[in-house]
Amino acid sequence: MFGQHHALRGLDLAVPRGMIYGLLGPNGAGKSTTLRCVLGLIRPTSGEVRIFGEPLQSKRLELLRRVGCLIEGPTFYPYLSGLDNLRWLGRLAGGASEERVQTCLEWVGLAQRGKDRFKGYSTGMRQRLGLAGAILHDPEFLVLDEPLNGLDPPAIVLVRDLIRRLAKEGKTILISSHVLHEIELICDRVAILREGQTLAEGAVSELLDPQGQRIELHATGEVEAVLAESERVQRFSAEGQGAWDVELQSPDDCAPLARALIEAECEVSALIPRKLSLEDLFAELTGGTAEAGYRTDEEVKS
Repeated sequence: MFGQHHALRGLDLAVPRGMIYGLLGPNGAGKSTTLRCVLGLIRPTSGEVRIFGEPLQSKRLELLRRVGCLIEGPTFYPYLSGLDNLRWLGRLAGGASEERVQTCLEWVGLAQRGKDRFKGYSTGMRQRLGLAGAILHDPEFLVLDEPLNGLDPPAIVLVRDLIRRLAKEGKTILISSHVLHEIELICDRVAILREGQTLAEGAVSELLDPQGQRIELHATGEVEAVLAESERVQRFSAEGQGAWDVELQSPDDCAPLARALIEAECEVSALIPRKLSLEDLFAELTGGTAEAGYRTDEEVKS
């Protein structure tokens, strides 16, 4: 709580070990506040944070030694090279071998630029060096706030593959990102927040597998009348040029709807199943995607 503003309200999340867990939500939803609470940077007004099943406040230093984090834009000594910055960070963390430092640079694609000064790094390179610093001490739990921020498409693929590799090694990863397509590809579970509360939470595969069936219908004739009268149709909308977005009650309703259209002398040229994306779900729950500060896959590529 900040003044009279509740940044988080009744938030109850559990991140299972060895899982990649994503936090989504519009700007101001409480994502960064949640991550700061997890890291002990902010103390919640009520409730508690547990890491590895232990209360954070009573064992803060002991628990955080097993945690790596990347919060906002990483900052290093500008006059030192990326390599020397990691060496210094390794000493502060209790010691990291030269081999480990070099390995982390390789994993984030900076092996060839390790001897360059940090002040000459691009935004994306600084972000990747921050990620290297977060994994330098081989933490069990990683907290990553916008790790894809400022990265070009090849670097996004590199970081995505690294996060997956770390998860396969048994690391637990809590990540927030504005790149919805990448979150869908990376995460096992997600929580969608708005105004500090959870709108939806669960496995990505379950959240994107609704009870009904969405189809793209291409047909001409009295299509709107048939859709409006059909009990098999939950909702529909025209997309122009004979295309319709139709949500059915069940996947089994597709064939009966086609028959009804044909019997009404509509000319049906295509019935195409539509898979719900995380972007679709986010827009449905929060009322926006890019307008709320989120980027789609196409926007990242451009």
